[in-house]
Amino acid sequence: MGSSDTTSTKTALYSYSPSPSSSPPAAAVLSPCAACKVLRRRCVDKCVLAPYFPPTDPQKFTNAHRVFGASNIIKLLQDIPVSQRADAVSSMVYEANARIRDPVYGCAGAIFQLQKQVNELQAQLARAQAEAVNVQAQNANLMALICMGMSHTLHDGAPLAVDALAAAPLNESFSLDDGSLHGGAGAAIWEAPIWT
Repeated sequence: MGSSDTTSTKTALYSYSPSPSSSPPAAAVLSPCAACKVLRRRCVDKCVLAPYFPPTDPQKFTNAHRVFGASNIIKLLQDIPVSQRADAVSSMVYEANARIRDPVYGCAGAIFQLQKQVNELQAQLARAQAEAVNVQAQNANLMALICMGMSHTLHDGAPLAVDALAAAPLNESFSLDDGSLHGGAGAAIWEAPIWT
């Protein structure tokens, strides 16, 4: 081989420039994905697991692999559209983590606990609503008694103690500071001697 052949070969090697119409080369994988690292295999350019199991989070694939198995994960990802794969991986990882925390019930245990909390909160809400209804009924009764007292005062011209009127149906053994209750059980209390 002559020196001219060597020079032309070197020139061809160093002067290569890709044509503008050719597609850019695929980005080289700097390190294998977590799945290939755990499985101890070579991570290829079109690895179906690489986009979802980055090398910075190996535990994510380790848990999913322990519960589902690598072949089942790959098969599932290949059977669904690319747009749904990220959600499928998230679901598998969540289920795997739950299954590792609770080997018997897995996600069902977490769902059961959440449903129990929902039921308890619904019972508390029902009790609070019942108390609110009772308070509204008491307020309505009080307003009715106040209106009755005001109308009685307007008709008779004599002032009537609203507190005495409100308490009379519940407990007749009350006392009034101004002594404005005339007749009835209250009057009997006022007229009875203190010491017998």
